[in-house]
Amino acid sequence: MNPLLRIDPADPYPESDGAPMAENTLQFDWIVKIKENLEILFADRPDVFVAGDLFWYPVPDRHVIGPMAPDAMVAFGRPKGPRRSYLQWKEGNIAPQVVFEVLSPSNSAKDLRDKLEFYDTYGVEEYYLYDPERNRLNLWLRQGERLAPIAHLNGWTSPRLGIRFALRPHTLEIFDPAGNPFRSPVELAQRARQAEDRAEQAIRAAEQERMRAEQLAQRLRALGIDPDAVP
Repeated sequence: MNPLLRIDPADPYPESDGAPMAENTLQFDWIVKIKENLEILFADRPDVFVAGDLFWYPVPDRHVIGPMAPDAMVAFGRPKGPRRSYLQWKEGNIAPQVVFEVLSPSNSAKDLRDKLEFYDTYGVEEYYLYDPERNRLNLWLRQGERLAPIAHLNGWTSPRLGIRFALRPHTLEIFDPAGNPFRSPVELAQRARQAEDRAEQAIRAAEQERMRAEQLAQRLRALGIDPDAVP
């Protein structure tokens, strides 16, 4: 039985339903890539909270509605920090403005309708739904009181996040506001190591140049020439 179907007075807002975050490696990789790159993008913003697979309870009364756990979500105006779940009434009643879902093979049409209805009802401004197996991206943008689908997505830039989406023949690319592509944790680690290697090479080159200059100065002194007087 799904633990979220019953309400335990001792734990009215459980942080897990026991289901895995992802059903396959492709879905998991995309969830991690989106969430971690959003964390990096807003690392210097203490008022932007980013989370992945975190239960969001929009109202205290679970008889009204249960939680939803977006694959990634961004809440502007909320501080960073650990949470067991996102209890909206304890978060200044601020709903996450942007949510992402990455499709898995088991997602039914009802699942997708329920997600859209939840996000529409409880104030999401931008809802991104990506199917990595079919390489399809859907977007809903709040227009007035409702989320409305956006037809032209290729080259779309998020009003809230400033990130740009580009659908290529076989994959989706996402770029930060500076034009840098979202990368996997492995790619980010590789780039960090490459940057460290370049920095170490520059240090070694500078040290070698210093040693050559010192050797030249010693030879000049041996010849009775003041190296400081040499132009």
